[in-house]
Order: sequence, then C-alpha cells, then structure tokens
Amino acid sequence: MYAVIETGGRQYRVMQGEILRVEKLPADVDASINFDKVLLVGEGESVQLGAPVIAGASVTAKVRAHGRADKIRIVKFRRRKHHRKQMGHRQYYTEIEITGISAS
Repeated sequence: MYAVIETGGRQYRVMQGEILRVEKLPADVDASINFDKVLLVGEGESVQLGAPVIAGASVTAKVRAHGRADKIRIVKFRRRKHHRKQMGHRQYYTEIEITGISAS
C-alpha cells in the first residue's frame, strides 16, 4: 500500500517502513505525527484519488531526528563591475519513518 501526502508545500509518495526527510516539523524526537492531507491511496490495481484530499484517510509517522542539510553556495557575480557576492544556506529538515497508512 502506498500514499501521496502533502507537507511543507511538497508532495511525497510514501510506503510503510520508508524513511524520508521533509521540511522541519514542530515535533519532538520519537513523537508520532499524523498527516491528514492524503491526496492518493493505492494498493495494487485499486487507486483511490482525492479531490483534493481523501476524507478520513491519514498517514502516521514517527520522528527519528532533526537536522540541517548540506550547505549550498550562492554566488552572484557581475563581470567588469568589481562586484562579487557569496552566500550559503543550510535547510532544516525532519527525518521521519512512516508507520502506517489508513484509508477509510
């Protein structure tokens, strides 16, 4: 069984037991989270599609860790203008493990 959920402005295709990194969530480590924005649930050939979400469907997950991703470097350069600007950014994330998918 798989599902498509929306969190942090992005959509993720998840299955039970899968580990993924999502945008930072306000939850403690080892806490359980419930995702209610389930857009699609599929099992084999049967697919249940929401418009826009499936009423009563939910995906539960357990928070494994919080962290920051690798640094990305931003360089702005203007040729012949004596202008160069360097910046960096590290995005916060939450690592979760999908524990259950329920579609009612």
